[in-house]
Formats: sequence, C-alpha cells, structure tokens
Amino acid sequence: MYGFLALALSVNLVIGTRIFLASAQAAEKDSAYPSLDVFTYVMEKVRKDYVDGQKVTYQDLVYGALKGMISTLDPHSEFMEPEKYKELQNDTQGAFGGLGIVVSMKDNFVTVVAPMDDSPGFKAGVLSGDRIIRIDGKSTEKMSLPDVVKTLRGEPGTEIRITVFRPSSSQVQEFALTRSVINIDMVKDINGKKEFPLSENKIGYVRLVQFGEKTSDDLETALRTLRKEGMQALVLDLRWNPGGLLDQAVDVCEKFLPHGQLVVTTEGRNAAQNSSRYANGHGDELKGMPIVVLANLGSASASEIVTGCLQDVKRALVLGEKTFGKGSVQSILPLQDGSALRLTTAKYYTPSHKVIHEEGITPDILVPMTDEEDRDVQLRRSPGGLESLSEPERDRVTHAHDPQLERALDLLKAITVFTERAPAPDRRVAKGDKVAAAK
Repeated sequence: MYGFLALALSVNLVIGTRIFLASAQAAEKDSAYPSLDVFTYVMEKVRKDYVDGQKVTYQDLVYGALKGMISTLDPHSEFMEPEKYKELQNDTQGAFGGLGIVVSMKDNFVTVVAPMDDSPGFKAGVLSGDRIIRIDGKSTEKMSLPDVVKTLRGEPGTEIRITVFRPSSSQVQEFALTRSVINIDMVKDINGKKEFPLSENKIGYVRLVQFGEKTSDDLETALRTLRKEGMQALVLDLRWNPGGLLDQAVDVCEKFLPHGQLVVTTEGRNAAQNSSRYANGHGDELKGMPIVVLANLGSASASEIVTGCLQDVKRALVLGEKTFGKGSVQSILPLQDGSALRLTTAKYYTPSHKVIHEEGITPDILVPMTDEEDRDVQLRRSPGGLESLSEPERDRVTHAHDPQLERALDLLKAITVFTERAPAPDRRVAKGDKVAAAK
C-alpha cells in the first residue's frame, strides 16, 4: 500500500515538474527581457558595423523600430515623432486646407471612405471605395495612412494630382484637384438646403453629411420644422457620411429612442477602455413614427454607430448597401520625449453586441446602385454640380433615378397608408366594454 502511494506521488511529481517547466519555457518565449536583449544587440551591431552608421543616432534607430512595430498592428495605430504629434495637435485646433476626402486602409489599400459634400474631391467625382494608388505621381503602396493624409493636405489654393483605381469598374482615373478650406453644413434637406419640405405623402427627409459639433442641434431644428408641417414618416440619409464625433452619434440616436436605451459600447483589453453610452434625452421625439435609414459603403464610423443602433433596437429599417466597417477607437498617448502613440485600444459594438469594425452594418433591405447612379446623385447634391455639365448631360442627371431613396419613399408610403387604414382594436374593445356594462 505504501509502495503504491509512493509510486503515485512520484508520478505526480514528475508530471507536475514537466508542466511547470513547459509553462516556464512558454513564458520565457513571450518574455520582454530576452527580446530586449536581441533588440539591443541588433541596435549596437548597426551602430558599429553599418556602413553609414555614423549618420544614424540611437534615437533614429529606436524611432524607426517603434514605427515598424506599431505599423504591424493595424492601419490605424501609429508612432508619431514629436514634429508629427505637434501637427496633429494643430489640426485639431484650427482649419486646414485639403481635398475633403476621408480615407482609411482597407485590404492594405488607401481607400476613400467618402468625399465630403461640397469639397474638391466631391466635385471632381471621387467615389467611396476608390483606391488612391498615386499622389503627384508617387506610389502610395509603401506610404502609411497618416503620411497619405499629410500629403493630401496643404495650403488652400495649391494643386495636387491623385490617381485612383475603381474596383467596381477596374478603371484607373487621374484627378487634378485644388485644395481648399473645408466648411460644410452638417444637416441638409433633399434639395441640399436647410428648408426641409415634406413630400406629398407627408414623408420628411434629412441628410446628415457628417457628425460635427452642431449636427445634433441642426437635426433638432430640422425635425422641429418637419413635425410642424405634419410629418408622418422620415428618411434619415447617412449615405457617404464618413462619421465624426462619437458624442454626436449618441445625441442623434437619442432623439429616436426611449430614455435609458443602450446606444453603443466600446470594449478593449484594458477595463478602462470599456464603456457604455445610453440615450439621455427626453424620449423618442417622433413617438414611434416610421423611419428608414439610408446607408452605403460611404457610411462609416459614427454613421455606422447610428445605423447599427437604430437597426438593432428595431427603431428603423436600414436600406441600401453594406457600410464601410470602421469601428475602432484610437487613443493618443503622449510620451516623455514629446512623441506620442496613437494606439487602437477598443472597438465599437451595437446594442446586440455586433462588432462594427471590418464587418460593417448589413442593411435590412439591400438596394445596390451602380457607379453612374452614385455619381449622378452626388452631382445633384453638389452646389454647382449640375452647372458644370453640358446641357444634355445636365438634363440626364437632373432626371436620373436614385433607386435607394425611391425605394425608401415607396416603403414609407406603404407603411403610412397601412397604418391609416388599419383598425384600432384597443378602441373597439373599450367601446364594447362600455356597451356590455350598459346592458
């Protein structure tokens, strides 16, 4: 008996030792210290034996290593040297010259998320999904996303040429553009103005161009105007809306949701990055009025948060095409030497916990549009767009169809007609109860 017990203990000791050693070896492989030894050895070897080593400082090597390390994580993370970090700070404090093209990395290509309304890129005909392959003749293949953005920006009035590849048609096009200061209205009506007329079927239309500081307030004004006119249903157009401020996305959602409704969550590895945002308004301002949200490939970031939320809680039908899929959170972490780290620290999730990043929002009703239909719609929206065309082309674009908007209006018309004709069972039951009581 004692011999058997000793044997069992010996076996357990051997197994436990092997497990411990395997765990220790695995931990050692992922330990920072052996890797730092390798890094230090390589850095010293470069300083000593590299043919032009006298031109390279330790800071150059460390910064280069950091750039390479962070660039392998995802297209949105970046190590910024002090000069680049100062540029970022300046950009957030004032206006800058640009093309009005929101870009992101998609499938390792610099891809246009959406051209901003009334911008040089918009007026020239740059479309969502276009891949920028050259800037002023220089390939973008090895350029980081921040470098692309920096190159596209510049003094208003200066010229730049971009070459794009359009995947849907396999065409390569070159655009000669002039940079300008980008100033746009965030909320517009169907005519690109701020008058907000109703359709003959009492259906309202509001287009959110981007989520800027006043988007929610401007939307409130538009909804107030439409309600006074007797609106019975609403089209909320988020097509080609590249996003913007998270707070504004939440504020827009809460106009259509009950108080306390979950709008979006952010989740990361660090618990400090986890948060939940709720509707804190006075409740649904439209009192359950039917809503159709229009979305497409140009709908990204904050517009995807709104689209995903209203779809998830069944407050609106989403019609159009799958959205872009930009749903990650970047935190700016300043470092002691004046440099900074832009690091992806969390992702956005809809109320039902669907991830937005790289997935996008799939519409309830899929209504695709061709490149030509996209172009015609954007030309009609652009101030001076029609005037830039020849007379025959202008007439064609003026009368061109917008299949997604037309489908949304037909759908809402059917819903409102059905609602008007539907019986009111609650009222009949109440009346019947009174009759029974009288008897």
